[in-house]
Amino acid sequence: MKWYALRPRDPADPRWPLPETPRITLKAENAEDARRRFEVAYPSEPFGTPGHPTGDVGPGSFRGDAEGLVVEETAEPPAPEA
Repeated sequence: MKWYALRPRDPADPRWPLPETPRITLKAENAEDARRRFEVAYPSEPFGTPGHPTGDVGPGSFRGDAEGLVVEETAEPPAPEA
């Protein structure tokens, strides 16, 4: 698997789940797999009611916005310092 860096196209995008982190790096098979893994890890803030759920499309969702995220192949990130 390769390493991919994901970041919002607009650094001020309020949907970005970790405002103090400019990009997220993860392993994936390809760029689309990286985007899918990101959406699983950071789905959004679900909203709705128990009788009418509309989960994973609330504030924070990049689902359905292919232009909102930039996905780039990158080198393996350094190990975190203990």
